[in-house]
Amino acid sequence: VQLQASGGGLVQAGGSLRLSCTAPRSIASIDSMAWYHQSPENHREPVAAITSGGLPTYANSVKGRFTISKDNAKNTMYLQMDNLKPEDIGVYFCHANERGRESWGRGTLVTVSS
Repeated sequence: VQLQASGGGLVQAGGSLRLSCTAPRSIASIDSMAWYHQSPENHREPVAAITSGGLPTYANSVKGRFTISKDNAKNTMYLQMDNLKPEDIGVYFCHANERGRESWGRGTLVTVSS
């Protein structure tokens, strides 16, 4: 499935952003979707994931600050990012795993000024 991420930008430390990941078709049946963070050093790791049933999981580094959600009617997954820190700087990618087939969206850049 083709994914399109958006919503990145420049924000001050402590601020918020909401990322969106939109698909051209229904995401209701996708087994799991996730947001990955790629640091300026090009290290990529998952920060939040959500199952088809809406069950979220988070990396320890973002627990209590980030919230993943999805709206099946809008074919869109979200990442609400609050209390942003300089270590959150990087490119955020959305990912989908549908019956073993993986899809990646183009990333969206998040910059946090201290």
